[in-house]
Amino acid sequence: MSLKHFNNYLIKKGQNDVLNKVPSNPWDDMPSNKSEALAELHSLHVRLGDLQQRFFVDRRKKLLFVLQGMDTSGKNGTIKNVFRGVNPQGVHVASFDKPSTREINHDYLWRVHKRAPSSGEIMIFDRSHYEDVLAVRVNNLKPEEVWKKRYRHINDFEQLLVDENTIIVKFFLHIDQDTQKQRLQERLDTPAKNWKFDPSDIVARSKWDEYFKAYEDVFAKTSHSHAPWYIIPANKKWARNLLVARIVVATMEDLKLSYPKVNYDPSKVEID
Repeated sequence: MSLKHFNNYLIKKGQNDVLNKVPSNPWDDMPSNKSEALAELHSLHVRLGDLQQRFFVDRRKKLLFVLQGMDTSGKNGTIKNVFRGVNPQGVHVASFDKPSTREINHDYLWRVHKRAPSSGEIMIFDRSHYEDVLAVRVNNLKPEEVWKKRYRHINDFEQLLVDENTIIVKFFLHIDQDTQKQRLQERLDTPAKNWKFDPSDIVARSKWDEYFKAYEDVFAKTSHSHAPWYIIPANKKWARNLLVARIVVATMEDLKLSYPKVNYDPSKVEID
């Protein structure tokens, strides 16, 4: 399946750019039930495993997937369920939480750039450089005159990566407030999930509209054909995982990957 099949999920001017108007439940092109979705996801795992191996030995390109979303939107769950079965030698995850003292003493892109993928590597960003125009903005950590310049920095940074043979695909995991409330309550009610709850989640929830406005500005200023944003309806975890897996596989299938040709005839090699 080609990436063109997912154009409806692209964020661009006049399409999916007003978040409150975009449904966060599965759209009509998704399976009607969870069991059907899981069966397809299993098939995609097999396909992704093969594509990832081809990508790793091909080494012409680098691949960066960026995951952003409100608290409980399922960034970690998406990574766990979509990239199941791939070779960990060629797939890595970088998480960008509150910067350390050392990181603060550098420019804000320093810690991000050093985690950019190398040739043949798939890198997944769990949060990313976009926190520096999202959380920084909403929580007034820097004055507007500082963070406003960062849209240009980010565009230039991503263009640099693309010019150096990096493919960038960015996902916004879209949930509504009712779903977030349910998931936060589940973290409180389930002892095994208590560790996931952070009081700061409640503070961030109280700034929901501010975050949505910040995201809309991000999409307006940083969604380009060479580094697109996709909106992923994420109220249903199974639908979220399947859609991301479809786009990941389609991205790699569009590369027409094959194993490198060898300079010998395997049929003529004899092993004693």
